[in-house]
Amino acid sequence: MADQHDEQNRRESPQSQDRQNRDEPRPATMSRRKFLANTGFVIGGVVVGGALGALIKGNTLTETPPPAGTDAPNFNRALMYFNRKQFAIVEAATERIFPADENGPGAKELGVAYFIDHQLAGDYGLNARDYMSPPFFTGEKTQGYQGRLRRREIYDIALREIENYSQSKYNTSFISLTPEQQDEVLSACENDEIRLTTINASAFFRMLRSNTLEGVYSDPLYGGNFNMNGWRMRNYPGNQMMYTDIIEKDFTQIEPVSLQQHMAQ
Repeated sequence: MADQHDEQNRRESPQSQDRQNRDEPRPATMSRRKFLANTGFVIGGVVVGGALGALIKGNTLTETPPPAGTDAPNFNRALMYFNRKQFAIVEAATERIFPADENGPGAKELGVAYFIDHQLAGDYGLNARDYMSPPFFTGEKTQGYQGRLRRREIYDIALREIENYSQSKYNTSFISLTPEQQDEVLSACENDEIRLTTINASAFFRMLRSNTLEGVYSDPLYGGNFNMNGWRMRNYPGNQMMYTDIIEKDFTQIEPVSLQQHMAQ
């Protein structure tokens, strides 16, 4: 009896059952790849199918080329921090600081407002590399701003008060003013005639002017200097890898090169 009981336990043990399951044919199951392709991804409780599902179905991701004779859209020109009203004010203000003329395009065409928007969305706007702990004192001119406000918060305050000043003086929005009126508002900001809470309007104007020039002349990677036209106005060569072919020659005007172009070399 004991031998029969031991034999029954061996037949019914989990190990024995596992071996039996491996020997039996399994029903067909849907692969994970096929499941994701058919149902989409579930991210944060939201089902995202469509485009993501299409990526799973194919082996490679390829971009659809634009129709012949048309330019590809610049996907970098999108807002990351500003709302549309703030962006419009910055775009108008930077165009007055760096206007288009016979020498070349202005800040608007160069995408400077996008450059500032993208900077404020990142470490620059968050003062991530600055010491931001109290106590705060009024610094010397060589020290710059000292306070608890982040740069993005300074922009929020300043843009709101510039708009309020325009509404109170001209009874219309800053973006609807004539260029001459916009210059007057910006001059009032530069001369501290516009009152900003916790900061000086002149300090903001200096930051706006500095950011404008940075957007004009920085690598297009950062959103401004569209098509390197800011560099072309100054005959600046951009990010050349070498100058050995012209270093012994007289001044030679060459086409600028961006960081992106090195990807193809």
